[in-house]
Amino acid sequence: MASRRERLSVIDIPDVQARVPETRVSLSRVGVTGVEKIVRIKANGEEQLYHAALECYVDLNPQQMGVHMSRFEEVVNEAIEHVVIGEAFMAETLAAHIAERVRERQGGMRAEVTIRARYPEYKLTPVSGVKTQELYTLIGTAVSSERGLRRLVGVQAQGMTACPCAQELIADSARERLLAQGFTDDEVERVFEAVPVATHNQRGIGTLYVGCPEGCDVELRAETLLAVVEASMSSEIFELMKRSDERAVVEKAHRRPRFVEDCVREMIRGVVSSLPALDDEAFVMARQENLETIHQHNVLAERYGLLAELRAELESGTHSSRHVTMREWLESPCA
Repeated sequence: MASRRERLSVIDIPDVQARVPETRVSLSRVGVTGVEKIVRIKANGEEQLYHAALECYVDLNPQQMGVHMSRFEEVVNEAIEHVVIGEAFMAETLAAHIAERVRERQGGMRAEVTIRARYPEYKLTPVSGVKTQELYTLIGTAVSSERGLRRLVGVQAQGMTACPCAQELIADSARERLLAQGFTDDEVERVFEAVPVATHNQRGIGTLYVGCPEGCDVELRAETLLAVVEASMSSEIFELMKRSDERAVVEKAHRRPRFVEDCVREMIRGVVSSLPALDDEAFVMARQENLETIHQHNVLAERYGLLAELRAELESGTHSSRHVTMREWLESPCA
C-alpha cells in the first residue's frame, strides 16, 4: 500500500493541461503523429500482422490549455492489445475503435485517427509468370464526434505512366521522316500500329479513398480498390521481372499513354463501375502524383466528391460545381 506522502504527491500534482490558456482560441487538431505499432488487420479475407503508422488527434476547446499526450499512447496500446488478442478488424474499423476511445479519454468533442499499414500482395508477372511480392499501403481513417462516426478506407499503389503529349510530338517527327524516305501514309500508319512510339515515362503513385455512410453493407475490399488504382495508369509495375516481362510492361505503357489527369478520371470511372451497389452518399477521393523524368518538378491531380456527383458527371459530362471535400464528408452528420 502506498504511503501517505506518496498518495499526497499524486493528489497534489497539478493538471496543467486542464488550465485555461492565456489566449482563448480553440484548436482544430491536437495530437500525435509517427506512432508506430505492429497490428493485426483483416484485409481481403485474411488476417495478418502489419507494421502500421498512426496519427491521433482531438479538437481542443478555448477553455483548455492542452491535451494529455500520454493518453493517446495508452488508448492506442489498449485498442491494439484488444485487436491482437481478439478479433482482427479492418483498418478503418480499428481506426474507429481508437478514435472513439481517444475522444472519450480526452474528453473531446471530436477525435480523428488515421492508420497507414504497409502490406504485401503476391502477383504473377505478365509473361514469365514469376511470383513476385509487391508492397502496398492500406489506409484507414475514422472521425468520432457528437454527430456520429465516419470511416474511410484507402489504398496506395505505384505504377507507370507514359506521356501522350511527347509521344505525339515524336510520332509527328517520325512520320515526316518516313514520308520523306518514300513511305506512303498507309505504310506509316502500319508501322505505328506495329511499333509503339517512344515517349518519356514516369513512376506514378495512385491513391484512392472510399468512405461509406454508417449502415452501408457494401464491403470495400483492398484488392478491389488496388485493381482500380493500378488499372488507371499506363501499366502496372513489378519488383521482379524477366526480360520478357520488362518488354511487355514497357510496350503496354506506351500503347496506352496517360496524363496524370487521365489516371484520376480512370480511377473515378473504375470505382463507379466496380462498386455499382455503393450508396450515392459515399465519398470518393482519387489522387495521382507522377514523378517526372524530364522535369525537376512532379505533377499531381485530384478529384473528390460524393458518388452521386461523380455518377452524374460520368453520365452527362456536365461539370458539377460542388465538390464535397474529405474534411466536409468526415464532419457531416451521420444520419
